[in-house]
Amino acid sequence: MLVKFWGVRGSIPCPGSSTVRYGGNTPCIEVRFPDINRLIIIDAGSGLRELGNDLMTRGQPVEAHLFLTHTHWDHIMGFPFFVPAYVAGTHIRVYGPVTYEEDTLEKVVGGQMTYRYFPIREAELAANIQYFSLKEEVMDLGDGIIIKTKYLNHPVLCLGYRIEYEGKVFCTAYDTEIFRNVFITDPQHPDYDEEMAAEGELVAAEQNGMIEQFYQDADLLVHDSQYTQDEYEQKYTGWGHGYIEYVCQAAQRSQVKKLALFHHDPLRTDEQIDGFKEKYCNEEYCGDTETFFAKEGMIVEL
Repeated sequence: MLVKFWGVRGSIPCPGSSTVRYGGNTPCIEVRFPDINRLIIIDAGSGLRELGNDLMTRGQPVEAHLFLTHTHWDHIMGFPFFVPAYVAGTHIRVYGPVTYEEDTLEKVVGGQMTYRYFPIREAELAANIQYFSLKEEVMDLGDGIIIKTKYLNHPVLCLGYRIEYEGKVFCTAYDTEIFRNVFITDPQHPDYDEEMAAEGELVAAEQNGMIEQFYQDADLLVHDSQYTQDEYEQKYTGWGHGYIEYVCQAAQRSQVKKLALFHHDPLRTDEQIDGFKEKYCNEEYCGDTETFFAKEGMIVEL
């Protein structure tokens, strides 16, 4: 597997002089299987536009499986600008979770291409585009490619992906935050219930353990790490994103070989990420897990 990052930023594209080195495009990851000529794309953020342009230079019809982690706009906004979708002979299978039963995946993703938002309707695209709704399941894509899905902790239904091929494992766990005890834990609080507090701790630990088991022994894990622990605890608890310190510890517990810290905050500058790299991406902090901050254009071979 060749894993290439086309967009690594969270929430909104943020081009500019302070984001040049790590990139300002929102999530898009290409997973290429050169020996069997297969292509998987994870997420259709603004990075999908550049991937589409690159695919058009490769001189062959585009056939891709596009897996969406969820349908927040920063993860689907690149779809109307994906040039292969306008080309006859392209075949795109789009997979993803749907939060609201009355809206299909096609309506959520393709609905961006209505005249009130965009000058071209999805019905005018020349490509063959199919949509498939996903839950927690195991999929056999053929040629030895197995994909497993896992629900994550985010304000809308969101899936992590585990791709297995010829003994190698690539996992994604974004957008997600640590599960917390939602019950009152302060014994001095008038509504404190000891039994409920204990049950809440058990459930949170169980859910966190299930996610860590999902990416156990991964050769590469791409994980939401939008915040530091201080930022998360002071301002962003409940927003559906992870913090670096926990992610590094969880990856070590799960014996992950390589960890890509991902979904960088749009306000995070290259200089800030460089500082975090110095602090976190070392053997003393991350143990045997090779840890790095994902950059646009970066390729990891598994």
